[in-house]
Amino acid sequence: MTVARLPGDLAARPRAVAIGTFDGVHVGHQRVLRAAVDAGRTPTAVTFDPHPRTALGHRVELLSTLQRRLELFAEAGMADVLVVDFTQELAALSAADFAEQFLRAIGAEVVVAGADFRFGRGREGDLDLLARLGLDARRVPLVEGVSSTLIRGLLRAGEVDRAAPLLGRPVEVDGIVVSGDARGGTLGFPTANVQVEPSLLVPAHGIYAGSARGQRAATSIGVNPHYGGAELRVEAFLLDYEGDLYGQRLIVELWERLRDERSFESEQDLIDQIARDVEQTRSARHPLQPA
Repeated sequence: MTVARLPGDLAARPRAVAIGTFDGVHVGHQRVLRAAVDAGRTPTAVTFDPHPRTALGHRVELLSTLQRRLELFAEAGMADVLVVDFTQELAALSAADFAEQFLRAIGAEVVVAGADFRFGRGREGDLDLLARLGLDARRVPLVEGVSSTLIRGLLRAGEVDRAAPLLGRPVEVDGIVVSGDARGGTLGFPTANVQVEPSLLVPAHGIYAGSARGQRAATSIGVNPHYGGAELRVEAFLLDYEGDLYGQRLIVELWERLRDERSFESEQDLIDQIARDVEQTRSARHPLQPA
C-alpha cells in the first residue's frame, strides 16, 4: 500500500475513493472501505491528519493512531492512501476546490462516503455536490448504533467488551514500551510500561484481561494507587512471555475489565490479587468469540 501526503505523490489513475477521517476504523468505516474495494477501480482512502476538529481548536480523544489507521486501511484492501494535512488553510478551501485539488488530481471516478459526510469551507460540500461536479458519488448507509462518539463513551466507562463489536476488533492501546519503576519484576509479574500518544483515548482506569504479541496479557491502566502514584500508566504483563520489549511498539488488546484499581493493606495482598487477575486473564474470552 502506498501512503502519500500530497496528491502529486499518487499517480492519476481510475480510482474508487473512500473519504473520511475514519477515526477508529470501526465497522461503519469498514463498510465504506468495502464499497471502495467493490467499485472496480483502484481502491484508495483519502483521510485527514490531524483530526479536523483538533485543527479547528477542539480537543479530540482519538480511537487510533495514524499508524494504526493506516494498518487497518491495508487490512481492508486499500491500494493507496492520501493523508491530507488538515490545516486552517484547508478548512477555508471551498468544497469544489477541494474536489479538484484532492480528488480529481489523483484520478477519482467513484467517491464513497458515509451518508453524513461533509467537507469544504463551512462543511458546505456533500456527496450530492460531488455528483453535480461529475463524480460517481455513492452514499454508504450508516451502521445503526455505531459511531466514534459512542465508542469513546464506552471506553471512558471501561466497557471494552461492548465497544469491540462496534470496532469489529478488540479495543487496543497502542504505544512504545519505555522504562518504568520496575516494581512488577520485584513482585514476580514484570510489566511492559506502554507510553501512549497524548491524543489517544485510554479506557477507564482499572485492570483488564486481553492479549499482546499473541500472548494473554493482564493490563493495569491508572495511577498505581497502592504506591501513591499520580501519573497515568499503562502496564501490561504478558503471560508466559520471555523477552525484552523496551523501545518496541506494543499493541495491547483489552478484552474485558476485571476490576477497579485500588490500594491494598500489604504488598502480599497486592501480589495475591495480581495472581488472581492473571488467572482470570488466562480464562478470559475474546470479545468477538461467540458465547
